[in-house]
Amino acid sequence: MSAKIDSPAPREPFDVNDPRLSRFDIVEEGARRDDIEIVHYEPQVVHGSKAERRLTRLVAGLFLLTGAASTAFLIIYIWWPWEYAPGRGGDKFYTPLLGLTLGVSLLAVGFGILIWGKKLLPKEVSIQDRHEGQYDAESGRIAGETMLYMADELGVRRRPLLGISLLAGLVPVTAVAAAPLVGGLISDPHKNNQLATTGFAPVDGQPVRLIREDGRPIRPADISAGGQITVFPGIDHGVSNRHADSPTLLIHLREDDAQRSREANERVGHGGYMWGNYVAFSKICTHAGCPASLYEQQTNRLLCPCHQSQFLITDNAKPVFGPASRRLPQLPIEVDSEGFFVARSDYTEVVGPDFWERP
Repeated sequence: MSAKIDSPAPREPFDVNDPRLSRFDIVEEGARRDDIEIVHYEPQVVHGSKAERRLTRLVAGLFLLTGAASTAFLIIYIWWPWEYAPGRGGDKFYTPLLGLTLGVSLLAVGFGILIWGKKLLPKEVSIQDRHEGQYDAESGRIAGETMLYMADELGVRRRPLLGISLLAGLVPVTAVAAAPLVGGLISDPHKNNQLATTGFAPVDGQPVRLIREDGRPIRPADISAGGQITVFPGIDHGVSNRHADSPTLLIHLREDDAQRSREANERVGHGGYMWGNYVAFSKICTHAGCPASLYEQQTNRLLCPCHQSQFLITDNAKPVFGPASRRLPQLPIEVDSEGFFVARSDYTEVVGPDFWERP
């Protein structure tokens, strides 16, 4: 349709099966029968004009950019080194590059669709009266022709570059949406236990001591019943951000509370994780990684101040309030021959927020 239409005069219904009618005639008749008045309808660009070709190339370019950025996302997601290592390395660019490529692909497809709809599709203003309609055979013909006419107006058949570029752009976007679901099948996140390794991992087969922030090792007598202290791995840079996943809360439970904690440990296969009445849990909240460090000794609850998650220490630090859905990992502890606390092993569960616990 190339002519401008404004407020057509009312006329009697006609036979929509008349082969002499154009598709738009049938669409217009269907609108009229549904009490829809097409007040204004006109193309925004002349078919075959330079303006149309320029807009077509722009939209196609945006769709192709979508495909290129989505493909780059997939390549980075699968092959870029993502395993964390101290210092500066390629892994530091992994997340920013994923965000950049995904952002570019979504912006490009969004702007492409907007320009297509705002600049290439005809302008239409219609008014419809509220009423109840009934279906008949002619209504089916009208509905079918209307959908075909809408497809024609999209211009994909007349402008094949748009269809090809849209397909080239959306196929990688679909793959991007599926990538996180199959990512664990592409590269095993548990490889070399990299998500569950902290500063408490044994060094040359020797257990790592628990130390204060000032580097001093800790004896059981240093913590009174009901008390707690934040401990770090006694290794080089153990107190620094290089081992930011290692801060641990060492708690001296009262006798009755310690007994309940031991029973809870036995239920989940953590027998032997405690030493006497002492228990140690990661301070990294399993919701968003904040420091869960507000311990209430009367209720044995550990509170994360960021989003108010609460963990019951005497029940394997099980979350009992707030958004956290996973308990805090427990650090197996014992006392060495010199009377200082050491970690029997590293954490046996992933520290902090994690969704890789699926098999």
